[in-house]
Amino acid sequence: MLVELQNDSRIDEILIMPDKIPPHKECDYMPLDSDRIEMCEIVAKDFSKASLCLIEFEREGKSYTYDTVVNLKSLFPQKEFIFVCGGDMFVYFPKWYKYQELMKLLPFYVFTRTDTKMDEFDGCLCEFRRKGMEIIVNSTPISDISSTAFRTTKSPDLLPQKVYDFIKERGIYNV
Repeated sequence: MLVELQNDSRIDEILIMPDKIPPHKECDYMPLDSDRIEMCEIVAKDFSKASLCLIEFEREGKSYTYDTVVNLKSLFPQKEFIFVCGGDMFVYFPKWYKYQELMKLLPFYVFTRTDTKMDEFDGCLCEFRRKGMEIIVNSTPISDISSTAFRTTKSPDLLPQKVYDFIKERGIYNV
């Protein structure tokens, strides 16, 4: 996904933004914040347009996208933002905090994934566009790799080698 974004001329900068407290996940194990941040830094170093943004670590409570976008837009009013997500999160969008307000704040750049249920995805796409949401779809499917899949299999093939090496060195996820 980062390769596609890196090569997209519409995108000047990619903010890699770990969430402090994910509102949509109940995890039995969460790596230390410092380790999660360092993993994101490792990834960002491989992409000239990418940089780490820790804005969600600067506030208390759950990391709601709506709050983050409002905060970014107030801090950087001269910048135009695009929110990037996978098709799995896109179809889940109506469950997001203040999603109706969020859809009006910025365009969404959505990647389909190899496990995306296209009928459901296309239905959401039509509905959200009808409601005025600006959506850019990258229809080249990306892998359906998830953090759950990695924690289950611990396969080095699921991550960039540098991130896998970091996880193994620190003993994160019992690798």
